[in-house]
Amino acid sequence: MLRGLYTAAAGMISEQRRHDTITNNIANLNSPGFKQGNALSRSFPEMLISTIRGGQGASPAPLGRMSLGVFSEESISVHTQGDLQETQNPFDFALVSNIQLPGIAFDATGKYVNGEGERTFQPQALFTVLNPNGEQRYSLNGKFTVDAAGQLVNANGEQVLGRDGQPLVLLDGAGQPIANFKVTAKGEFMDSDGRPILGAAGAPIGLMLSRAENPNLLLREGNGLLRINPGDEATITQVAPGDQVEVRQGFIERSNVDSAQSMVDMMSALRAYEANQKVIQSYDKSMDKAANEVGRV
Repeated sequence: MLRGLYTAAAGMISEQRRHDTITNNIANLNSPGFKQGNALSRSFPEMLISTIRGGQGASPAPLGRMSLGVFSEESISVHTQGDLQETQNPFDFALVSNIQLPGIAFDATGKYVNGEGERTFQPQALFTVLNPNGEQRYSLNGKFTVDAAGQLVNANGEQVLGRDGQPLVLLDGAGQPIANFKVTAKGEFMDSDGRPILGAAGAPIGLMLSRAENPNLLLREGNGLLRINPGDEATITQVAPGDQVEVRQGFIERSNVDSAQSMVDMMSALRAYEANQKVIQSYDKSMDKAANEVGRV
């Protein structure tokens, strides 16, 4: 009897985590560059239910197989392109990424499955920033601004990196902030006359655009930032000149969360949670009768 109770309890925990993932998606509807997360649930391995017959040398008699419930294994992000929203703010940037691989045709969700079931995910382009500890982080939130030192920073004050791996500084030769500039589709900064803006080393400056070979290896860190595990750092490289990646100045990428579908999924998770709850209540009543009524007979 307790096996069924444990199975229902596992279902409640799984649906609660699914509900948390959906509510997090809804809470980030207006977060630029946010990617929707989907909670994946898997069933525990089934076990053989058997009974032992009486007598010496008795062997177990199989009764059948029983599942021990499900668990919410992980949350996978959907890295589809979000809609672009025009802001006309020169410090706002959006990435339009459609990186292709030879001989592979990705579906609408950015995934390809070959005949043997092996999955390949579409690489994604990201902005590169530097956190307070000096570690590189990645983001699709291109809502930037300039601090007092003329450095391009995100909403949290973290420095945006240029192609040379150093923070981008928008200062002219006289040390004054550059207010009028244009950014090309490749992320290069130009002045009002169309000439490249030079950095301290005398080289043209531009945004460092990172390429994640498998975006599902990226881990959410909060505040719109993503990180990569130390063992997977080799999967992050800079965007190559031939990659289909464009920078749009004066735009931001909106969240790709489907609000209508999220509401439907949230109600579905709630109903499944309630169904498992009723099962536990039923088992509780059965055990109550077994302990307090059957024992009196």
